[in-house]
Amino acid sequence: MEKNQRCSNKDTNTNSIGFCLLPSELIQNILLHLCIPEIIRMKLLNKFVLTTISDQSFIQQLNGGSHRDTWIFVYTRRWRRDNGVLHGFSDRSVRWFKIPVAEIMTGEVFPGEDLYLLTASGNFLLFASNTHSGIIAVDLVGKKVTRIGSCPLGPRGTSSWRRSGMKLVPDPSCSGHFRFMFAEMVNNRPVLFTYRSNTTTWQTKEAEDTTNWDFKKKSNVFLSLSNRPHESIVMSVDDESMINRFPAILRPRMNHDAIRECPSSVGFSRNDLDSQLLHIHGDEYKVVIRLDKIDTSKMKKVMKSLEVWEISSDGEKWELVSRAPSEVISNKPCGVMMGCLERRLSVIRVALMTNHEGLWNIIWLDYDKEKDKWEWVPLPDCRFLQGSNMAGISFSSGLTFSL
Repeated sequence: MEKNQRCSNKDTNTNSIGFCLLPSELIQNILLHLCIPEIIRMKLLNKFVLTTISDQSFIQQLNGGSHRDTWIFVYTRRWRRDNGVLHGFSDRSVRWFKIPVAEIMTGEVFPGEDLYLLTASGNFLLFASNTHSGIIAVDLVGKKVTRIGSCPLGPRGTSSWRRSGMKLVPDPSCSGHFRFMFAEMVNNRPVLFTYRSNTTTWQTKEAEDTTNWDFKKKSNVFLSLSNRPHESIVMSVDDESMINRFPAILRPRMNHDAIRECPSSVGFSRNDLDSQLLHIHGDEYKVVIRLDKIDTSKMKKVMKSLEVWEISSDGEKWELVSRAPSEVISNKPCGVMMGCLERRLSVIRVALMTNHEGLWNIIWLDYDKEKDKWEWVPLPDCRFLQGSNMAGISFSSGLTFSL
């Protein structure tokens, strides 16, 4: 294509004209260093850039790198009936992206609908609607919105969902689709509920206790049913559980050796009112954070320790994996702390939301189990949080384009 043909759009500004005059190989190399939201905006530059981005070989190369990214999504609202705002940050970027999710949902979501971000995976985000007690799936890249059919348990508002008890995963058998799983106790029996987007149907399957557990399958999904100081109930699901097997129930306990070695991780101490423990569960791991009060009158706390625990190989107990070194632990005071946890390959990721005197902050920590290495992931300033109400936070795997 001739250079003058590439830039035929009369409304193209000087910078875009100069950009599209570059050789195609150089343009693609530049684009490969951008995140998907930036590339989506570049599509609007002109027809030549759109053609370059739509090239199949380029998409394959782009997806090969971007699927390894890790994203954190934060959904906020100014007030209850406000159209929420979604911000995303990738471990490969240097800034927060304001993602126009409200525009994507225009026409599919009722004005003033009260939404909460439940979870995310790849291109998909799931929102719970408090207004209609349903679930809404959003494809950020494809810009598609789907209302999921009624849950077998009936209408469910935000308060009915437990973050550690649900999981959104790409459907390996059907590109562009997903499976949403969550576990609940129904009549004192553990039940797995699975929604498949390719068939738009729900499936239910009761789990069973097992003493012969095939552990450490990388495809296993772990859903938390109950978390007590001394014992947890966790459901283990693999692909075969969807066909001819039942999900397994695990009951890991804090053994006596762990209690003697690390009594602070067992639960809340009635004798130490100046300390509080926060347990955050995700996959087959949990993080235990000790918060110490530094100002009783203002309920001001500071993080003193953070530990990663894992379900043992036999599924019967919790085992201490690692304690975070002091250099990655935040010493900023906080009044409130909450968070989410996710394992991807050998890396356990923890996101902590803190609030001190009305000011929100986000802390992102990674622990690589294979390398036994902790890392604090620096985040840009979170000014968008100030003056807003939190309406959900979630980790997600990388965004990709469809071939």
